[in-house]
Amino acid sequence: MSQEKYLDNEEKSVVIVMTSGPATRGRCATPFYLGALLASMDAEVTIFFTMDGVRLVQNGVAESLTAMDGGKRIIEFMRDAKAAGVKFHACRPALPGYDIEPVDLIAEVDEVSSGGVLADMILSCDKVLFF
Repeated sequence: MSQEKYLDNEEKSVVIVMTSGPATRGRCATPFYLGALLASMDAEVTIFFTMDGVRLVQNGVAESLTAMDGGKRIIEFMRDAKAAGVKFHACRPALPGYDIEPVDLIAEVDEVSSGGVLADMILSCDKVLFF
């Protein structure tokens, strides 16, 4: 019989690479729910928005988007994650491809970062998840 182990009292770091956006709205709630859950279990969690994911941090997009009809708005999932301590990074190189300027980002974004920052996060964290 295996013993389930959720916490081992060691610090953990998790990077969630968010490539999904409005085009795949059904994938847009879970990363924030999972991020909030992991942060509440004392993991250091960062969500790095790139590709279509940068559209979620554009003003007005997550406020009007739900993962399913009648569901909770994505911005609410994002704010729950932020309240739990999750850090948000927007990919600077991805912004121009979606006609987004850094001034167009929601207040929840902690940093606008380069691909090099993402590479460093991936190489130095304990777990990487992709959505």
